Amino acid sequence: MTTLTARGTGQLAGTGVLVRFALRRDRVMIPVWTAVNTLMVLSMPNSLKGLYGTDAERADLMRQMTTNSSMRALVGPVFDDSLGALTAWRAGVYAGALAAVTSLLIVVRHTRDEEESGRQELIASGMVGRRASLTSALLTAAVANAALALLVTAGLAGHGTAGALALGLGLAAVGMLFATTAAIVAQLTESARLARGLTAAVLGAAFVLRAAGDSATDDGSSLLTWLSPLGWLENLRAFADERWWVLLLFAAAIAVQGLLAYELAGRRDVGMSFLPTRPGPAAGRLGTAGALAWRLHRGSVLGWSVAFFLAGVVYGGMTESAADLVGDNERAREVIERMGGQSAITEAFLSAMVGMLGLVASLYIVASVLRLHGEETSGRAEPVLANAVGRLRWAAGHLVVAFGGAALIMLVGALGFTAGYGKDLGPLLAAALVQLPAIWVTGGLAVLLHGLTPRLAPAAWGVAGAVLLLGWIGPALDVPRSVLDLSPYGHLPKLPGGEMSWTPVAALTALAALLVTAGLAGLRRRDVTSS
Repeated sequence: MTTLTARGTGQLAGTGVLVRFALRRDRVMIPVWTAVNTLMVLSMPNSLKGLYGTDAERADLMRQMTTNSSMRALVGPVFDDSLGALTAWRAGVYAGALAAVTSLLIVVRHTRDEEESGRQELIASGMVGRRASLTSALLTAAVANAALALLVTAGLAGHGTAGALALGLGLAAVGMLFATTAAIVAQLTESARLARGLTAAVLGAAFVLRAAGDSATDDGSSLLTWLSPLGWLENLRAFADERWWVLLLFAAAIAVQGLLAYELAGRRDVGMSFLPTRPGPAAGRLGTAGALAWRLHRGSVLGWSVAFFLAGVVYGGMTESAADLVGDNERAREVIERMGGQSAITEAFLSAMVGMLGLVASLYIVASVLRLHGEETSGRAEPVLANAVGRLRWAAGHLVVAFGGAALIMLVGALGFTAGYGKDLGPLLAAALVQLPAIWVTGGLAVLLHGLTPRLAPAAWGVAGAVLLLGWIGPALDVPRSVLDLSPYGHLPKLPGGEMSWTPVAALTALAALLVTAGLAGLRRRDVTSS
């Protein structure tokens, strides 16, 4: 382990060294997530120019969004018909949410994860100040958000310098706001997994508040919208007579949350929390490795299931209005059909939205598989394996929940689509379940990385990010078919509406099985905790 030395004394001593160490550890994650977010935003102007190339088409879009509450709930209101304003409208909320996810992962990783693994106690025994670790985590998140702001501002400057700067700063502000939220939650909880889950729940609540507010008004003036940081981002109105004073709301919230996190950090011992984890019963009921894995994963499975059901209800409920919004726009119809197949526009839209849930499910399966990596690096796997539990049984418990949980959340998502759309479950269930082979291939790659080269296991997040990027913006950019086929999702049948083809489904399932088998073989041969 790198030797940490620090100059100076005080509660921030050693911060600079810890920041460099954190940036070194995140040298893959930060660039990948920042690149995905940046490319998503910068790809929008050309995509929107193809969809709404004339002033009349853009003006018609604004008129339709005024009356389409379902679409406003999904992406927010439109404030101007310029390409820059449409980019902020179409990508702003989701780019802000992605910046928030990146930031919360960074902060939790370098605070609660370090304490849970015991490394923080070792670091704290050196010349490191009491609040240096928290400061370094927030500074690392600030570096990631500053890079995002700089890239977005530079990339969109041609559409208006002021608007590009406003959007870039707004995205960075959302990221830092949730970085400080994660910093607070990391002081309250004793588990890094719980800290990530609770912060993600706050982000989900912010999205729901903004969606509810935007569905009620067409100008972002609802009280519910103003209760959400994502609502602040849209009310910054980049490229549409910017409201610079909204940045002061972000600054005030970040400062208040940051001060609260520092105050809490100074009032507890390393490794402790204000909300201790409830101990289990004295007489244990976890008789198998699978039962232990389920106990560790059940909260995550429940959270993802609820999120997928609600997403299904929302997307299903807006299907008819989305078809009306596409209307006679041939370019928009082509994009939907590239994502959802050559079928009726309603079925193509449903196929595209179910496919989006499948892409997001890749994040679930990577997170669940990498729980193996977390258990191993934290030292919790060793006591389990010291008993009559083999490595394969231990890993199988986690993998059954990871791969089976992916099937469960897609099933629940199909139920949500049925509830929202009000049509038969069968076609939507088939569309959801046909996503599983591609999801399993992504999970299989994570198993392979963990089993063979655990040091590279976090790179599975990069794989999931690349898959998400190709599936999300590839069709809108007319990316060549050969590039789209690099993603396992590019080979799946487009259901409902398309023709079912069992060959790619069987091939992807076999590939997933092969990847898992190779990963487990590597895990069986190498030393546990070896990196």
